[in-house]
Amino acid sequence: MEVQIDRSRSEVADVLEKLGAGIENLGLNTWQLRTLSAVRRCRTAALGGHIDACEDCGTVKISYNSCRNRHCPKCQGKNRDDWIQARMSELLPVPYFHVVFTLPDSINSLAMQHPKLVYDILFESAWATLKTFGKKNTLQTGMIAVLHTWGQNLSLHPHLHCIVPGGGVDKNGAWVNIRNDGKFLFPVKALSKVYRAKFCDALKARNPDGYTKVKKDLWAKPWVVFAKKPFGSAHSVVEYLGRYTHKIAISNNRIQGIDDKNVTFKYKDYRQNGTKKQMVLSHGEFIRRFAMHILPKRFVKIRHYGFLSSNWKRQKLQDLQKKMNFTPIARETKAVAIRKCQCCKVGNLHTILIFDKRGPPAWYLGSGQKTAAQQS
Repeated sequence: MEVQIDRSRSEVADVLEKLGAGIENLGLNTWQLRTLSAVRRCRTAALGGHIDACEDCGTVKISYNSCRNRHCPKCQGKNRDDWIQARMSELLPVPYFHVVFTLPDSINSLAMQHPKLVYDILFESAWATLKTFGKKNTLQTGMIAVLHTWGQNLSLHPHLHCIVPGGGVDKNGAWVNIRNDGKFLFPVKALSKVYRAKFCDALKARNPDGYTKVKKDLWAKPWVVFAKKPFGSAHSVVEYLGRYTHKIAISNNRIQGIDDKNVTFKYKDYRQNGTKKQMVLSHGEFIRRFAMHILPKRFVKIRHYGFLSSNWKRQKLQDLQKKMNFTPIARETKAVAIRKCQCCKVGNLHTILIFDKRGPPAWYLGSGQKTAAQQS
């Protein structure tokens, strides 16, 4: 007997349940199917769980394990918080800029066929562009980049969200601001031209046939590099980027309804100044679009470059912080979480049994299981 959680709102997992065996007709690869299977089973008896009891009122409650997949809408909160905490110790008291490197839609077909190739080149060309401009000032620059592949309507829209410190380190290991007038540190139009050239050169070298097919379209229009003005403080930089690091193609709270045939979700149309709209897709089309944004196995979607790279951070970054008389925010030591009973709000919960994918024991099924489902 498989025990399911009584979901109180519409979720991606519900669409997968509705689609059922129809998922085999979507032309997905085995890695996409494995990922979607994890999302479907997340926080159900299929992954096992544990039973907790309240020390005060005696309430017994069941909880199912999470899949912990990075594409699952229910498993990103903890990862995001941990990432933000880790970055706090790496800050400098300097201006930071938010830069977005976008690929034109003419590259989409190639990105679907060879996602790792295209996304790797996107990272490399963005960093090569910023590094080139930094070298003109004889400075070692840095960058944190996060890959997003989607648009609001789940279409393919590969782009990088980057946090770029407004300066660099000179040959003596000292910090130098590039600009102090509040404007972006490099000319955006110049960045766009260099970025396109570097991407096209890399694509031509590593996939000449693919480049030949899209060459004309890649050079037909200017490419877009978007840059925002400096953040108010170094602390706000990490909080801001934290919004982007562990986002997925669509969150469950954007899904407004699921019927026997279709899924309705809300989105913002940025071509019309962010106007809020609704879109209706069939179960199959919704999952097909969602699956387009499942990254290749072991693909690294958050990357650090320059003086923010792992080699630099081991010691040199700390030395730079000392030279600048700057004490970063210490990483919080996590205390053991004390889980309070949701029934009486007073007693603490204690785990009394852990079970595997075979489900809860027979003694728990019945009135206890019904009570727990209602409380979940």
